[in-house]
Amino acid sequence: MKLWFALFTVAFAADWKDQAVIHLESSPHALLKPVPVRAVTFTPGFWQSRQKVTAESSLPSLLALLEQNGYIDNFRRLKNKDLPRRGPLYTDSDVYKWMEAAAWALHTGPHPQLESRLNELIELVLSVQEPSGYLNTWHIGDREKQRFQLQETNHELYCLGHWLQAGYAVYRYNGDRRLLDAGAKFVDYLLTIGGPGKQPLLTGHPELELALAELYRITGEKKYLDFAAYLFSGVEKDRLKITPQRASYMFSGIPFTSRDKFEGHAVRALYAATGAADYWLETGDAAYKKTLDTLWRDLVSSKMFVTGGVGSRAAGETFGDAYELPNRQAYTESCAAIANWIFQQRLLAGSGNARYTAVMERALYNGINSGMSLSGNMYCYRNPLASAGEKIRNPWYNTLCCPPNLQRTFMSLGGYFYSTSKDNGLWLHFYDSHRLDWRLPSGAAIKAEMKTGMPWRGDVQYTLTPASATSMTLHLRIPEWSLQTKVSINGVPYPGKVAPNTYLALKRTWKPGDVVTMSFDMTPHRVAANPRVPETYGKVSIQRGPFLYCLEQPDVNGASVFDIFLNPGAPLNPVTRKDKFEGEITVLESRGLSLPAPATGAALYTYGQPAQPIKPLPLTLVPYYTFNNRGDAPFTVWLPQTK
Repeated sequence: MKLWFALFTVAFAADWKDQAVIHLESSPHALLKPVPVRAVTFTPGFWQSRQKVTAESSLPSLLALLEQNGYIDNFRRLKNKDLPRRGPLYTDSDVYKWMEAAAWALHTGPHPQLESRLNELIELVLSVQEPSGYLNTWHIGDREKQRFQLQETNHELYCLGHWLQAGYAVYRYNGDRRLLDAGAKFVDYLLTIGGPGKQPLLTGHPELELALAELYRITGEKKYLDFAAYLFSGVEKDRLKITPQRASYMFSGIPFTSRDKFEGHAVRALYAATGAADYWLETGDAAYKKTLDTLWRDLVSSKMFVTGGVGSRAAGETFGDAYELPNRQAYTESCAAIANWIFQQRLLAGSGNARYTAVMERALYNGINSGMSLSGNMYCYRNPLASAGEKIRNPWYNTLCCPPNLQRTFMSLGGYFYSTSKDNGLWLHFYDSHRLDWRLPSGAAIKAEMKTGMPWRGDVQYTLTPASATSMTLHLRIPEWSLQTKVSINGVPYPGKVAPNTYLALKRTWKPGDVVTMSFDMTPHRVAANPRVPETYGKVSIQRGPFLYCLEQPDVNGASVFDIFLNPGAPLNPVTRKDKFEGEITVLESRGLSLPAPATGAALYTYGQPAQPIKPLPLTLVPYYTFNNRGDAPFTVWLPQTK
């Protein structure tokens, strides 16, 4: 028995260098196993540029603001009582997320200053942890008596979840387990004081659940997975007096398997669903799978924006009713789009179904990507689909959850590009210029290099270099927006059907130097919403490749973006421009019509036909993620069409 447990633990732990963002190597119900972040290196292209600005501008500038606003001093204060406690009660999580992002940045290449500051923060956290394992900079002194007493709002377990995730990223960078083990010590403390018959525990803001699943994967200790099951069980709803309204808002406190729709706080709900998907990947619990499928259908059929963002209402940062998808009032918090991204990742891992990757791509290139400015030092908390020109991008928020969440997503992105599978399969999920250096499930080493104009141009040249001739299956994702895709192997066209929104399985003996070429259909599409979405009825959005486009005020020659109609017969011409923003970008040029006079000067209500657009004008649409990078200005994603 001791030998079996030792082998079991080794299988779960694996070498720290080989562990992915989520370590699914021994997860029995994960069909796909992600590759480590370090296995993928972006080469000059779109995502290398975004990672560069994140590591060199965003992370250093945000750390300076964390210092300036006292969020780091909140930890130092535990040794120097003269320092004031600053910021909301959940600021610890913002520091942990910055630490996680910095650790992922180190996976991508050397960043000595980031590494030095990260090590300083690790030492600081370790030095102020209480002997019991407890650490939270809010619940000390006079507030110590409030520990675990106001669990719907106190965020203690939420902060711990982000602590653990920072520990995983550090451990997977250099094998240093100290931050991880310190977080596990806090969890062990919770297990001694909480649970059935002891202090009831609740995640008022779910996050710890998915971190516990990962702690189980690293250690092989089932008590951590059981703890997640306890938090999902809702067994404490009576002792904690959880009302239906609070259970709805928190997406916690009642049995997860009783859920039949997404509701309440969007980030909480999607973090809870992500943790539940992690639990299903480890246990195969059919009730969890049924609930996850029900929630997914609810999300993509009636509650997700065309940008992949979620969260309709500012009040409570919540989901709305089905088809309640406003434009200017859309909340669409950056963290919620990220939560959607990781939720879909888990469902993809359990299925290999391209429908989940399609949602990931939609969220990544649009609702997530918009959250950080091109300069890397301005952020969106909310990402509306239209604006009258109000200030949306800011360098700082007292509730700072989004900026470091964006940073950790961008810096860990390589770990989402590939998976492997039992058929000695290599799965390619996204397309950008990069190099891969990893191994197949058989143990055979494989390298690959992609040269592509994606995401702006549809040409892809993908060279595979296995260590020797190897029988394997290459699974290529065919995006849902590419209606006509061409694939060739060593110049020979693939003879079968290449269907959009699927994985094309190419099984053969691959030799070093084999080249796969792909040509994706980059035709711009007019995208219509379900007629039950009242704000977009009679309107269309424009998509080309993975990008949604918007019409922004600087590009309409004095007219208002809200007085402009698309001409359905006018072509949408892709044009490469360097004058709009720093670097090369593809805009769409077309022609539209505007109202004869500004609608703001017209009567609110009129009898008969409303004014018709008659004034022709040229239109230039820019990718949605670039909105307000030239200053605060009106913009809109959805445009009415003339008949």
